[in-house]
Amino acid sequence: MIIIGEKINGSIPSMAKAIAARDEEWIKDIAKKEAEAGATFIDVCASVDEAVEVETLKWMIGLVESVTDLPIAVDSPSAKVLSEAYKCCSRPGIINSVSMEGDKIDELFPIVAANPGWEVVALLCDDTGIPRTAEKRLEVFGKIMEKAKEYNIDPSRIHIDPLIEMLCTSEDGIAMITEVISTIRAQYPTIHITAAVSNISFNLPARKLVNLGFTVLAMNAGLDSAILDPLNRDMMGLIYATEALLGLDDYCMEYIGAYREGLIGPVQKA
Repeated sequence: MIIIGEKINGSIPSMAKAIAARDEEWIKDIAKKEAEAGATFIDVCASVDEAVEVETLKWMIGLVESVTDLPIAVDSPSAKVLSEAYKCCSRPGIINSVSMEGDKIDELFPIVAANPGWEVVALLCDDTGIPRTAEKRLEVFGKIMEKAKEYNIDPSRIHIDPLIEMLCTSEDGIAMITEVISTIRAQYPTIHITAAVSNISFNLPARKLVNLGFTVLAMNAGLDSAILDPLNRDMMGLIYATEALLGLDDYCMEYIGAYREGLIGPVQKA
């Protein structure tokens, strides 16, 4: 499972406060902890005014890279910001994100194509917004893959985000999302499918329980990448266990290794 650590994000109040105060040690400590907990990438999102976003991301990326060699997922809703901020990274990472909205994909796919090693998150939305059905989301997916072919970007460099929405407003649970995930997985075995796991539980009590349940079901459908909190030992333990149960971990060696290294352990008390 590809783990994109979510905690260095200015939309989180404590991180926003650290960014505003230029609290370098706070940010470096979070990055170090995410790396030690088993993250694959460190997501870096400033969530500041676009006029200062590139400068802020450059500062944040420098802090993260000073304490870990993990690659960065450069995160912004602005294609213009992403096209500049990725240059601040000392090694290839992930551009987060593109979509079929406006000309985002035509601004950023050429950058991905021209920079081997870089990967990209692609959201299944377009100028009409977030499609309400699996059929419509898969239509957007088809258009994204046409663009990937046009720019000669291999599917293995793409993380498709099917866009997880609140369970409490859904009429059919996660049936639509699992249909999208499983269909994409069947069509493109080497593509990555990612998700912001915690989105599923907005406005629900005991959110961690819902997040855990969703992760198991989504992994069973084909999810192999997730934006989440790697410091949540219950979640990390569940991911290792689910990979073993799905036959993705030969002889449970990854699960056993994670336990021995202290990355997972006894289930946390509520």
